[in-house]
Amino acid sequence: MHLPSYIIQSPSGFLKLTSHTAIAVGIRYMLFAGIAWLLGYVFFRKQWQGRKINPQLPKSPEVWREIRYSVLTLFVFGLVGAATIVAAGHGWTRLYYKVDQRGWPWFWISIACAVLLHDTYFYWTHRLMHHRRLFRFFHRVHHLSHNPSPWASYAFSPPEAFVEAGILPLAVMLIPMHPLAFVAFMGWQIVFNVLGHTGYEIHPRWLMDSRLKWLINTPTNHVMHHETMRGNYGLYFNVWDRLMKTNHHDYERRFREVTSRTGNRDTASALRHAAAANGCGAYPDCRKPATMEGTTPRVC
Repeated sequence: MHLPSYIIQSPSGFLKLTSHTAIAVGIRYMLFAGIAWLLGYVFFRKQWQGRKINPQLPKSPEVWREIRYSVLTLFVFGLVGAATIVAAGHGWTRLYYKVDQRGWPWFWISIACAVLLHDTYFYWTHRLMHHRRLFRFFHRVHHLSHNPSPWASYAFSPPEAFVEAGILPLAVMLIPMHPLAFVAFMGWQIVFNVLGHTGYEIHPRWLMDSRLKWLINTPTNHVMHHETMRGNYGLYFNVWDRLMKTNHHDYERRFREVTSRTGNRDTASALRHAAAANGCGAYPDCRKPATMEGTTPRVC
């Protein structure tokens, strides 16, 4: 990959690349998060109310806070993205530029490998950031959203944003990828991330009665993580949570409750459940321990 020398040699050139990368990431983020917001919180809010995991709507100041932190995250992603592009220009990554070099089968396999790598990277870095000595510095900002909206998808503190962005250089340094395959992977990432923060359950009730429950992660799983701050650390798949027994003990029951609602009475019951969940565990300074499968309750 050939880059103009001014980008590599000039700080102003690198800053220009950083800004262009941040804008590109921002457009993609605004597109997907914006569509999810319009569908779930404007156009179909009443029709989809039964599938709102926490039927309460996030308050306006909370949404604006998520957007402000998301803007900061875009700058961090732009910086790491630009550094990754420069690394590729120096030949320090495994990016290749002709599909024929490895063929179309590997093109698609490389995307799957990146997804698996990201799921593993996310689970273990996520658990690490929940350590009591790291939580406040890295992850507390994201957990200010105890009833997340689509705009919470990138609502990170700058230190956590750097951790989340770490998958970019890691993927292209470990996996031979065509740039278009990498773009497809990043598209998968933002779509799944936004879906997990919409606050709506999109999966059918029978999921928890099938073997797919061991594989597929759900928005309910992640909303419960925001509510309780314990357990449910996975991203795309539920495999690591099940292997490490870190699924919240009430996860499957909550999923069945959300996907079985039929009317206002069920919604009122869900509101009481959400209020109980948010009574303590949802707040970063809370000292009430939340339990999960096979673990001893701990406090942050």
